[in-house]
Amino acid sequence: MASSGNFSTMNPLSFDNATFSKGNLLVNTDGNYADANSTFVMTSGKWYIEARNDGAGLGNFERVIGIRKTGSTLGTVPWSDSNKYVWFAPSGNIRNNSNVSYGSSWTADGDIIGIALDLDNNALWFSKNNTWQNSATKSEIENGTTTNAAFTGLTNENGYTLLISSGDTAGRSTGALMYVNFGQDSTFAGDETAGGNADSNGFGDFKYAPPSGFLALCSANLPISDDIDPSQTNDNYPQKQFDAEAFTGNAGTQTIQLGDSFKPDCVWLKNRGTANSWIALDSSRGYNKTLKLETQDAESTNAYVGYGIESDFFDSTGIKANSGGSAGFNGSGGNYIVYGWRANGGTTTSDSSGDITVNRQSNTSGGFAILTYTGNGSDNQTIAHGLGKTPALVITKNLSSSSHWAVWHHQHTGYYGQLESYGAWASDSNQFYTSGMTSNFIGVRTAGATNSNGHNMLAYVWTEISGYSSIGKYEGNANSDGTFVFTGGRPVFLWVKDVDRGEYYQAFDSARNTFNPVDKGLSFASNGAESTGSGSGFDVDFLSNGFKMRCTHDNLNGSSTYVYACFMDIPFKYNNTF
Repeated sequence: MASSGNFSTMNPLSFDNATFSKGNLLVNTDGNYADANSTFVMTSGKWYIEARNDGAGLGNFERVIGIRKTGSTLGTVPWSDSNKYVWFAPSGNIRNNSNVSYGSSWTADGDIIGIALDLDNNALWFSKNNTWQNSATKSEIENGTTTNAAFTGLTNENGYTLLISSGDTAGRSTGALMYVNFGQDSTFAGDETAGGNADSNGFGDFKYAPPSGFLALCSANLPISDDIDPSQTNDNYPQKQFDAEAFTGNAGTQTIQLGDSFKPDCVWLKNRGTANSWIALDSSRGYNKTLKLETQDAESTNAYVGYGIESDFFDSTGIKANSGGSAGFNGSGGNYIVYGWRANGGTTTSDSSGDITVNRQSNTSGGFAILTYTGNGSDNQTIAHGLGKTPALVITKNLSSSSHWAVWHHQHTGYYGQLESYGAWASDSNQFYTSGMTSNFIGVRTAGATNSNGHNMLAYVWTEISGYSSIGKYEGNANSDGTFVFTGGRPVFLWVKDVDRGEYYQAFDSARNTFNPVDKGLSFASNGAESTGSGSGFDVDFLSNGFKMRCTHDNLNGSSTYVYACFMDIPFKYNNTF
């Protein structure tokens, strides 16, 4: 078997009423409506997984296998949850809010269940002992013919995990025992003779041959941007697209290097030790035009000239501070944090392909664009962004007058947030034109924060880049053993917002916390110093493949819905290579 990096296992960070053994591959779902999930998330492509039924005779409603929408609530009734697509052992029926006749029962010890998930054609099939159910054939699965699939129309933006679940296990001595093989063990801990069947890339060891084109769930097979490769030394990998750096001010000349030495085009910085404003600068508007993230203030010209921000601020390797720094930036002994994104080196392009002409600088490798335009006050207007992918996150600001920072998120459409406010997200009646958010354009409506007639406007636009950025949504569980979110890489910077309630945007990074737990939070809606340590109630773990909430704080992990944006330095696919 060729080197394949890490294989998925079942996830001890994301479960409800389950226990794990044998390398987190043997699962005992030992409680009512228990759930166990895989460590890897499947967002695109074609995947093959096997599971062996262990421990027969445990009664009706005991064994369930299938997939679950990432970010949905754990511990729900497996056969009536629209977020779960499952095959039911005792009846052979499939369930997703409805009970549909499908295939054979699988209640005997040693029954091996095959799962083929095709997210190119949005379909799911199951097999029992190498027989595909519902008269499906391997050739039609390989061809993407979905007529006999168990489920079709699978289109969750957050992706799916493998799900092993159980029904009502009350009064039973054990739950649903299943041993899972993502490609690392076709013997199922010695209970079977090795199969020796690899996937189409030569990875994995399965009992039965996967359908052609369906892959083992291992890091070598994970989808990733073509612009990310550990052997590259040019500008096209994460450490040359974004970085978070903590530094101490010296009221003198100093350069703060970002990542693997890159020139940023958008910078957010803050004195994290005292009550000082967030400063937002970008190379499209120029070094001398500042905005404050926590206020509705219009753009300020020359506000920080002479206070450490000078014409050479956007340095070839990071940002440069000059003498005369104030408490806001580079004051002597002050503790600061800076977040910097790379766009196009300050070079803008005039683009009139949308309804509104825009000056844009776009970085397709980093999935980031800076747009400046004059609003026309008209409804349902499009503005070119030049990124070639549908936006995942858009933040706009009226530069000419007082107006809020408007936030649009691709997984919470129909609502918008205000970056400078801790309030719940409101119904979006006139801010963003969601149908206008395409691979070519962002869409705006008539609001003063997005398209004020005759006013100078600003938009920051991000797309998701596999292995570098993850912009999604999750459900909190109000438990110190909190929600795990798969991002596909190691976080450097994370911000989170409760969209249902009045809770602050919270920003975390690996620059201020160099080891777990990550507990130093900063709010975009406040000029206050960071909240830190156990007294803050913040605890997040940054992991090689995502982040895990370790607290019950309402800002991060209450019984609510949260949106997030995460930027990473090492893709999980290459985490042993860098």
